[in-house]
Amino acid sequence: MFSKVLVANRGEIAIRIIRALKELGIKSVAVYSTADKNALHTQLADEKICIGSAQSKNSYLNAPAIISAAQIKGADAIHPGYGFLSEDPGFAEVCEEAGIKFIGPKPEDIELMGNKLKAREYVDKIGIQVLPGTFQEIEDEQHAIRIAKDIGLPLVIKAAEGGGGRGIKIIYAEDQIPNIIKIARAEAKMAFGSASLYIEKYFEKVRHIEIQIIGDGNGNVIALGERECSIQRRHQKFIEESPSIAVDDKLRNRINDAAVKITRHINYRGVGTVEFLLDEKGRFYFMEMNTRLQVEHPVTEFVTGIDIVAEQINIAGGQRMSLSQKDIKLRGHAIECRINAEDPETLVPSTGTIRAYVPPGGPWVRVDGFAYSGYEVSPYYDSLIAKLIVWAEDRDSAIRRMLRALDEFIIDGIKTNIPLHKKILSSKEFLLGNISTRFIDKFV
Repeated sequence: MFSKVLVANRGEIAIRIIRALKELGIKSVAVYSTADKNALHTQLADEKICIGSAQSKNSYLNAPAIISAAQIKGADAIHPGYGFLSEDPGFAEVCEEAGIKFIGPKPEDIELMGNKLKAREYVDKIGIQVLPGTFQEIEDEQHAIRIAKDIGLPLVIKAAEGGGGRGIKIIYAEDQIPNIIKIARAEAKMAFGSASLYIEKYFEKVRHIEIQIIGDGNGNVIALGERECSIQRRHQKFIEESPSIAVDDKLRNRINDAAVKITRHINYRGVGTVEFLLDEKGRFYFMEMNTRLQVEHPVTEFVTGIDIVAEQINIAGGQRMSLSQKDIKLRGHAIECRINAEDPETLVPSTGTIRAYVPPGGPWVRVDGFAYSGYEVSPYYDSLIAKLIVWAEDRDSAIRRMLRALDEFIIDGIKTNIPLHKKILSSKEFLLGNISTRFIDKFV
């Protein structure tokens, strides 16, 4: 097992990993940018080291600085968290070359699943249904028009190297194609360093269902059940639940089996999430796989009782998986609300000093956050400042508990999306479970 791990991230996920390391008896090293010199994760870690200026490219995306920091501090492993360098196969490879363990999948698996076209082709070949669309990148406008005629409108154009809900454009009319391709190429190049695009059929009313998996690299892969991630805005998740009200035991077994087949076939090591779209007839289609820890992993921890981060660290340290599929039982219902520093109506990020910060409490209420009274919310990073997670014996009770916790959550000095969360959770359609990936459109 490791003696010291450098956490190559910031915010709530850095704190989550540091806490897991402490409970495993492993020393932690926090990295930080100049903008994060007073951040909470630097205060909780055993050691800390500055890796650059406020801009992510000079700090949290600066692979040489992070490797140097690990070497200076004598860390024998690096945990990347999510975002930043967590799905960069080059960074994973450099870590291994430097003699530092990368707490995540093998570089070749990150590369395979990180390229959406390669992932689609691989999954299709092993017999799992993928969304209708292309297996090659779009050549030009005429190529896209031919595809539109073949599979029908509407379509979604995606960046082949994309992720995190970015690089996605919807096409409803053929005459939109030239302009949207031009915009999408420019955005993909800026965000991911590649202008490669592909096309899929766009379904107006579907659910976004994802399966949490864990593999130990020795052929053992298990699924920890599904998360309902259909409440999204701008293709980014907003509220997550486990289990899904739309998934019965029979469907759960089928979709779990598909996720396990995808990952066992490559002898996957670490934690990951296989994402599907589920239509109204119960048919599911592979969409993508995230080869990292997910923002929404706490809801799965609540319904399974499994510390996913600890399992991830133990597997990276060479331990065989301590769990089998028969050990996985879903109990009760969990909900997560992402608390963002943003205007609840316009969704424009809100920056400034938090004058008062009082998180909610009570039974089965968990807050994964990093803010505090006096904390300065900067414009340099993602607007997520906390994740509020609750558990209860059933969905209705979990919703009531979440509404109570949202009422108690005090964040003064900046705007947050708490009012929007309360509006959604109180709506008749949400209470009935009649949701889809377009659900939030009626609220913003």
